[in-house]
Amino acid sequence: MAIIITDECINCGACEPECPNNAIYEGGMEWTYGGGTSLTEVDFGDGTVISGSAQMKPVSDEFYYIVSDKCTECVGFHEEPQCAAVCPVDCCVPDPDNVEDEETLLAKKAWLHQE
Repeated sequence: MAIIITDECINCGACEPECPNNAIYEGGMEWTYGGGTSLTEVDFGDGTVISGSAQMKPVSDEFYYIVSDKCTECVGFHEEPQCAAVCPVDCCVPDPDNVEDEETLLAKKAWLHQE
């Protein structure tokens, strides 16, 4: 499952540089699939293809947020999600709406970081 940042976030930014997938963004900031990954384009499998550098709308305007499509819970990189490990207020928690098993998270990591 992906990690989410709850509204208890104090906007300290400690989590952002820790993410190996560049899935964490400051509130109000646009994001891209390609940022921090090797994706040059994204094919959604329904005929929709976008550039990896296409600017996407912020998930939150108020506090830091995690893009669930890019979150691998640090599987394949670290023993635990690094955002949660460094968060001083424990607001980086598992997202019950995005439950993924380890195999799925490893496949997502391989997709994000194609060699």
